[in-house]
Amino acid sequence: MATTWIKAVHRTNSGSISAAIKSTVEYAENADKTQGGELVAAYECDPMTAQSEFMLSKRQYELRTGRNQGQHDVIGYQIRQSFKPGEVTAQQALDVGYELAMRWTRGKHQFIVAAHTNTNNPHTHIFFNSVTLDHSRKFQDFKRSAIALRRVSDMICLEHGLSIVEKPGLSKGYNRAEYFGDRKPPTGRDKLREMIDNSLCVGMSFPDLFVALRKAGCEIKIGKQPSIKPPGSKKFFRLDTLGEDYTREAIIERLAGRRDIAPRKISGDDSDRKAAEYAASLNRQSRPSLLIDIQAKIADGAGGGYVHWMKIFNLKTSARTLIFLKENGIDSYDELVEKAAAASGDYHEVSSRLKEIGDRQKAIAELQKYIGQYGKTRDTHAAYKRSGWDSAFFEANRARIFRFKLTPKPLSA
Repeated sequence: MATTWIKAVHRTNSGSISAAIKSTVEYAENADKTQGGELVAAYECDPMTAQSEFMLSKRQYELRTGRNQGQHDVIGYQIRQSFKPGEVTAQQALDVGYELAMRWTRGKHQFIVAAHTNTNNPHTHIFFNSVTLDHSRKFQDFKRSAIALRRVSDMICLEHGLSIVEKPGLSKGYNRAEYFGDRKPPTGRDKLREMIDNSLCVGMSFPDLFVALRKAGCEIKIGKQPSIKPPGSKKFFRLDTLGEDYTREAIIERLAGRRDIAPRKISGDDSDRKAAEYAASLNRQSRPSLLIDIQAKIADGAGGGYVHWMKIFNLKTSARTLIFLKENGIDSYDELVEKAAAASGDYHEVSSRLKEIGDRQKAIAELQKYIGQYGKTRDTHAAYKRSGWDSAFFEANRARIFRFKLTPKPLSA
């Protein structure tokens, strides 16, 4: 189970580029942490002269492009990959770290990798040059690069049979207040998420939700991704900026009862329990329910306008339900249960039949593949047989002859 971290290394205000590179390289290659330097590897440079080689690449980049950002120059990037205690040896950590560096830079940047053993969990430090090997450009960092790095690391860990973090927690780099549990007033987005959660109920239509939010005091701009301004806020927030559970598509799924939301971090000593309870309460709302529990909403602080809307909504829902039952000839609860059971049985029967058809289609496709392969290699094998199993002919047609031998033969062959 590996966690990752990436940071741009800048030229310091008081030091030179050379000093910044030297400091980073010396920390990574510390002999006391790398078993006397044995757990150090490099790509397109020598660990002993990495500082000078990085500097040479940067000078050639400046000469070729004429670019120099001075104090704001990014001289390289440092990556740390930390493993679960006891899961890997120091050498395995070094190998995985080297592979991560190679895939992340795609072999276009010099880098050094060092595995440290000074803690109870093996971890690697990767430092790669911001300048490419051909000195034509620099590494282009991008938004959420830490998430992309984590995914590359997870892929490599799975390939090596190592565990990964199934549900990564919050990162220090994105929200320190939430990470450390600091108590801070909710932001406008936090307030809007809570208003949506309180107003949303399974069975609503998307426009119904907007009606409820307007009655609660929100201003709304309609578009591909609607924007909403909660009471007391100075700006509008687009739904797709509130999180994956609040996009237009996600809200429609929640209204239809097809989506449970993930717990959001809540500050405090018992934050995990609070987050789980909050998510569970919202997910209970996502289960099918014909009517809104008006008394529960009033207890949660619903205003008079919202209560009025809920009463009308319940009346409309009851009317639609009654019309549906009459149109389908359902006059009692027992008939409803009977029809539901029959529909469920039909669904499972059709699903089973579709699975059988899918399996048959796969078998036919595989058979067609073998028939085609047999037809393409049969003549070559016949010629090989007529040659008296000549070795020169075999070497010239080795692939086709082996393919013929490995192909299951049709029954008529």
